[in-house]
Amino acid sequence: MEKCIFELDFKVRDYECDLQGIVNNANYLHYFEHTRHEFLDTININVLELHNQGVDPVIARVNMALKAPLTSGDEFVSKLYITKEGIKYAFHQDLFRKEDNRVVAKAVIEAVCLVHGKLTHSELFDNAFAPYIK
Repeated sequence: MEKCIFELDFKVRDYECDLQGIVNNANYLHYFEHTRHEFLDTININVLELHNQGVDPVIARVNMALKAPLTSGDEFVSKLYITKEGIKYAFHQDLFRKEDNRVVAKAVIEAVCLVHGKLTHSELFDNAFAPYIK
């Protein structure tokens, strides 16, 4: 991922795997979400504090492709970059297995902002993301 602005290391835990011994598809969404939240923490954005102020970034759309399976104990890295499309922020996120640097999952996750329950443009996120959007 050439445009990567943030990355986070993970290790697959046994309970994340299904009967086939591979990571259950739903867990990839957890990996992606945890990566986004950790990124936000690094730029001093706390989702709970924002919610308490009436500002809620919410996921509007997820497009995910699973490319190769992860199994228990696999170590992998989650990488992301951001683009802006109108009032939406698109988080482009890829997971790479460390052993062979193979792409195991790709996603584009679109987020929008609600302020006191109304869909709106977010100056707060525009300013926070400005250094990262090319």
